[in-house]
Parts: sequence; structure tokens; C-alpha cells
Amino acid sequence: MVKLSVVVPFYNVQTYAPETLRSLRANARDDFEFLLVDDCSSDGTLEILERAERELPGAILLRHERNGGLATARNTGLDASRGEYVTFLDGDDWVAPGFYEQLIGAAEGLGVDFVRTDHVQFTGKARTIHRVPVGRRDEVLKPRDAILPFDRSTSVDYAYAWAGIYHRRLVDQGLVHFTDGLRTAEDRPWIWRLHREAESFAAVSLLGIFYRRGVASSLTQIGDVRQLDFIRAFDQVVEETAKDPEADRFLLKAVRTYCAIISHHLGSVERFEPSVARKLRSMSAAALKRMPQDVLNQALDSMDLERSVRLRRLRRRPMSAGKVAA
Repeated sequence: MVKLSVVVPFYNVQTYAPETLRSLRANARDDFEFLLVDDCSSDGTLEILERAERELPGAILLRHERNGGLATARNTGLDASRGEYVTFLDGDDWVAPGFYEQLIGAAEGLGVDFVRTDHVQFTGKARTIHRVPVGRRDEVLKPRDAILPFDRSTSVDYAYAWAGIYHRRLVDQGLVHFTDGLRTAEDRPWIWRLHREAESFAAVSLLGIFYRRGVASSLTQIGDVRQLDFIRAFDQVVEETAKDPEADRFLLKAVRTYCAIISHHLGSVERFEPSVARKLRSMSAAALKRMPQDVLNQALDSMDLERSVRLRRLRRRPMSAGKVAA
């Protein structure tokens, strides 16, 4: 039996892939499998992965004939996975030796559906520790209780899929798969669904995941139209949360977070290509009009003056009939 499946998408990361793969080798075990998904790379990444399939114990190479994005690549790995537990790693990040064994030990010891863990972010030589925004550690908790409060950072705002481990029963229930085709913010509908529908989770203080920031090819560094997929992602969060039996409890959090992300992008609009910046404004204005207006009013009233004014101004923007949909 396979104990752990690690799903690792790769796309044009030939500079970083060798370090990622070395870290997987330092975590290899006879009952671990590493699902290496090449998302139609156009540099030397595929050749590196072909060599890894021969040399890395437990490696399985999966190839896309066309680029589908991170969400779709993760789903490809999930569909091929056999492990009792699954986790993720991005193709330009790495993990400390023996980290996955520790993570499995935490999940089995607590007996929960999923575990969330801290991580180390590094940009060049600078490293900073980022914590799961859950105060109680090493305790069995209800995921729904970690969604709130609405006006502070909570577990649903710590959306990194690779910062945790997930039991096979969640995969079988469809709770660990991503929305196909999302190019950015793919973790947002995913983390909300986990917290609404899973039965138990825990936060643990393990440090062993190293998240690389500032990669030139990363979508967080690119101001093209793919960035606008955050609107489709958060539309999904709001739509699904509105159907929840406790929508009155959670919808303000979903809408307020959506508004905060819109404001963030508008506040750095100069990094987008001009045509994308125009589309960002029009799509964001349409998104505000789609939100439940009473809940939107509460969200705007709860925000600081700068963000509130920016969003209220956008909300008043005249819309043509053809621009109401995202």
C-alpha cells in the first residue's frame, strides 16, 4: 500500500527543478510516490523530469500535451494518486529531509481529515516564517469553526495547498480536487470547500516547507490576463458559500475577502498591461454588482477608509450590458 502521494506540477522551472527533486529524494520511502506532472514545459524541465523518473525512488512522470495551468496539473496528479494520504509541492519549492514522515506522523496521531502546517518563505537569501492563523495547535478542531472571524485573517486565508496533508477519504469525496482551468487563486475555492465540508482538522507547528517567492515566471510576478482568474475563483467562493446551510454565518467573510483582493489588485494596477488593467476595473465593477448587496454594504462598512472609498467608487462605475458577466 502507498502511504503518501506527493503531487508536484512543473512548468518551465528548469532552474529550480533539480533542487525540488533533491528534496524529494531526501524524503523518499518505499511506500511514498512522487507524481511529477509536466504541464507542457517548453524549456529543459521535461528532460530533468525524465531523468528523475529513472533515478528518484517512487517517481511517476505524467505529461500534459498542452498547458492547463496549476489547478489542472494538480488534478492530473490527484487522479493518478494511490496514497492513503496526499499532499502537494510546487515545482520551484522544496522540503526539508524527513519532513513528510513528520507530517504523516502528525496526521495519524491526531486522526483528522487534514492537517495544516507553517512554512518558510524565501526570496533570495531572506527567509521569513509564516504561521497558519490558527491559535490552537495539535488539537482536533472543526474546520467550519476556523473560517471566522470575518474581519481577521483565518485558516481560509492561508490557502496554500502544499502547507498540509489530506486523507484519502477527502480525495474520494472530491474535496481535494481543484477547479479545472483556474490560472490563479485556485487555492481559494479549494480551501473554503475543505473548511465547509470536511469534518476535522488540526494545525501543527512543523517547519519543513520552503516556498520560493520572486520567481520571474510565477503568475504572482506577471501582470497578464491570467491574473484575472481570481474573479472567477472568488465568484465560486461566494456562490458556494451562499448555498451553505450556515450562509448567514459565513457569507460576510467570503464577500469581505473578495473585496479585499479586488482592492489589492486595484491598488497595484500599474503592474498590469494597460488592456488588462482596463479589464480588471470593468470585471471588478461587475463582480461588486453580482455580490449580495446587503452583505456587500456590511463588508464595505467594516473596511478601512482607503479600501472602502476605492471600492465604493468602483461600485458606482456605469456598466454596459455586455460587461456585467466576468
